[in-house]
Amino acid sequence: MADDPKVLVFGEDIADREGGGVTGATIGLSTKFGDQRVKSTPISEQAIIGAAIGAALAGYKPVAEIMLMNFTTVCMDMIFNHAAKLRFMSGGQSTVPITIRTLTGAGWQTAGQHADHLEGWFAHAAGIKVVAPSNPADYGGLLLSCIQDPDPCIIIESAGTLFIPGDVDTVQTPIPLGVANVVQEGTDVTIVSWSSMVVRSQMAVAALAEKGISAELVDLRTVSPWDREAVLASVAKTGRCAVVHEALRSFGPGAEIAATISEELFGKLKAPVRRLGAPECPVPFAKVLEDAFLVSVDQIVAAVEDVAAQG
Repeated sequence: MADDPKVLVFGEDIADREGGGVTGATIGLSTKFGDQRVKSTPISEQAIIGAAIGAALAGYKPVAEIMLMNFTTVCMDMIFNHAAKLRFMSGGQSTVPITIRTLTGAGWQTAGQHADHLEGWFAHAAGIKVVAPSNPADYGGLLLSCIQDPDPCIIIESAGTLFIPGDVDTVQTPIPLGVANVVQEGTDVTIVSWSSMVVRSQMAVAALAEKGISAELVDLRTVSPWDREAVLASVAKTGRCAVVHEALRSFGPGAEIAATISEELFGKLKAPVRRLGAPECPVPFAKVLEDAFLVSVDQIVAAVEDVAAQG
């Protein structure tokens, strides 16, 4: 915001007088840059996204916070039918450089209307980039790239990553969208993941190493466009793959990744691609059910062991 006066921030309770947002992510911004650039809005997701689209068309770079990802359903028409399509429907004459920040994720007993991972919905819409970082440093670099991108981006903050420790440089360097990160190299099987499940997959990789299984962990970072080349290169090396995400397994992004791997590497695969995701039900409120709903480290370990034993 200091470097580019065209960057604005909209959202519920984001100004300092309201506490700097639900997670405190915008603390200090309204004091430093003023209420004209950092606007606490009414509780109206349609107003937030509508104002952001209008500002973007007028030459600004708005960052719009939708407090929780489930609340994007209230403004889905604005996002899907306007933000995502205006470049196409104007013949490339208009761009909509908005960044939507939103929070989601199970594990905090916020239940079915507050915790869904809906990245698959947005990845299915042509014209939107979908970003899902797993750690603080990646979040900073990816957020910069979203703000600088000429097209709409949604960056998903998962509750499962809120308290992950990590250093963030004072001077941020943009991380290119659509470029995955190989968190851990391995030879026996590839684990593809993003957001909160990268953290659990890292734990699983350590447990698998103790069992003599060398797992390579690929953090997509961007769900759409996803880094096909990095994933295919990894799976071509290992011959096996498991895709792990917090979103529902049915019709989830893992299905697209698994299908692409199967199409491109059919003759090189030593085992079918395994998908791990949430069961087909709303996020439960009861803690014992919520724990069962989330993919666990033990489930990842068991699935990868089974895949590694094949071929």
